Amino acid sequence: MFDAKKILDQFLGSNMPGVGGSVKDRAGQVTQMAKDNPLASGAIAAVLLGTGTGRELTGSVLKLGGLAAIAGLGYQAYKNWQAGNQPQPVGGAPAPAQGQAAPDLLPAPAGTGFSLEDHTNNDDFALVLVRAMISAARADGHIDEAERQAILGKVKLAGLDADAEAFLTGELTNPVDLDAIIGAAKTESQKVELYTASRIAIDPDTRAERGYLDLLAGRLGLADGLIDHIEATVASAKVG
Repeated sequence: MFDAKKILDQFLGSNMPGVGGSVKDRAGQVTQMAKDNPLASGAIAAVLLGTGTGRELTGSVLKLGGLAAIAGLGYQAYKNWQAGNQPQPVGGAPAPAQGQAAPDLLPAPAGTGFSLEDHTNNDDFALVLVRAMISAARADGHIDEAERQAILGKVKLAGLDADAEAFLTGELTNPVDLDAIIGAAKTESQKVELYTASRIAIDPDTRAERGYLDLLAGRLGLADGLIDHIEATVASAKVG
């Protein structure tokens, strides 16, 4: 079985040293990176090429990377919501002025349900988050057959093993099983992380994307106020 946490790392930046720009910018470098270092090629970024996502994550989120970044953003939003604060950006500080760096995103503390040390963030749930991100990326139906084949071609160049390639092929081709994705989130922290990962994958610029996120929030049973916090936290972690 392939390493789902490694795929999350590839998409969210921690295995992509020296690569900046948007998802689309990064995908243009996949071929050379695959030759230089297949494990650092960011293959999952290519999977999301067909979406409207054109923003890049901020430096501190990229540095943390993968599951830790999803969990850290989710924890920040959840903590602020529980405290009764107004929705806040990454770090819990006022939004930085133009040209200033955003506060750093820190790993979630152990025992909160959001830490990588907590049993809730095991390999099986990392796989669920990968599926959730791909499902969100497909929400507006923008990935047609030609784009799918182009994306899978880039996945092959990325040097993923056969199991990972088969998994990604299936997720891009088969109908989305939203019931299974939602049903896999058993705890409050897992539900928050699932929505956070989905929101990272897309910017809801279309009615279909916004409708998908609203449906997901409702099915997960997340409070409107908590969703507002997640939205503010993730939005502040994206630039461009």
